[in-house]
Amino acid sequence: MQLDQIKRRKFITLLGGAAAWPLAARAQQPAMPVIGFLTPTSPDAQADRLRAFRLGLKETGHIEGENVTIAYRWADNQIDRVPELVADLVHRKAAVIATVGDQTALAAKAATTTIPIVFVTGEDPVRLGLVTSLARPGGNMTGVNIFVNEVVAKRLELLRELVPGVARVAVLINPANFSSNESTLRDMAAAARVMGLQVQVFNADTGGQIDAAFATLVRERPDAIFVSGSPLFTSQRVQLILLATRHAVPATYAGRQFPEIGGLMSYGANLTDAWRQVGVYTGRILKGVRPADLPVMQASKLELVINAQAARVLGLAVPPQLIARADEVIE
Repeated sequence: MQLDQIKRRKFITLLGGAAAWPLAARAQQPAMPVIGFLTPTSPDAQADRLRAFRLGLKETGHIEGENVTIAYRWADNQIDRVPELVADLVHRKAAVIATVGDQTALAAKAATTTIPIVFVTGEDPVRLGLVTSLARPGGNMTGVNIFVNEVVAKRLELLRELVPGVARVAVLINPANFSSNESTLRDMAAAARVMGLQVQVFNADTGGQIDAAFATLVRERPDAIFVSGSPLFTSQRVQLILLATRHAVPATYAGRQFPEIGGLMSYGANLTDAWRQVGVYTGRILKGVRPADLPVMQASKLELVINAQAARVLGLAVPPQLIARADEVIE
């Protein structure tokens, strides 16, 4: 009887050890690296681009929930919240921080010089002070430049082709983007002078101020509206397009996401591709590549997209030469 009790105790001990082993093995597995994803807008405005970001990660072997965790931080169009959001990601010891927008990148740069940062900016990142040079970024930052400001003159030229006799243009800018507004307005003034256009600037950094800006600018009766590139304006694109349509004012936008839902025309970089590249760079950094060794990518393709139905609603005939040059004409 005593021998049976000893055998039983040994069996129970072995069984208990076998049950505990998987728990111990799990405890010894390294935690998944955390990617901080920081944007000044809200999640409902970024679904397509988030898919592109995850696709870029997947191209480097990283899948959310399987071998990486993504900590999303949304400022919900309140730019003053960005510093506290990036501070939280630094506190969490994120392995990499991906940022969207000039001000967000600047806030991340101010918060850490050690955690790698991958950005999407519309302004020249060298001029912003984010990197030393495009080819050799130096430091802990690299990313993608989408040429929001460099194409101002071209956007005005295309607008003039589509809207015959345009003379007065209302320019809508987000004053929170102070780092890029200076170059935007400088290039705008130079291009307008050459084309003989009058320009009037309107500011808006909330949805309510967009309504107020339109209420004021329609009283001025501009021939067209130039909506500058801004994460806020991208997130509020439905509001902007509805206001432009309601007041029957032709408008040009910075990206295809506007004409895709009813805006008149856009000229600018493909943001979906830019976000995919941010995902690729983030994944490469997780594999050990230093940001300093990853050249800043420049948007390889600038797209002209025209919504022909929106043009018809406004009584505009899209010139054949413009149709021929368009990357896409939405019917």
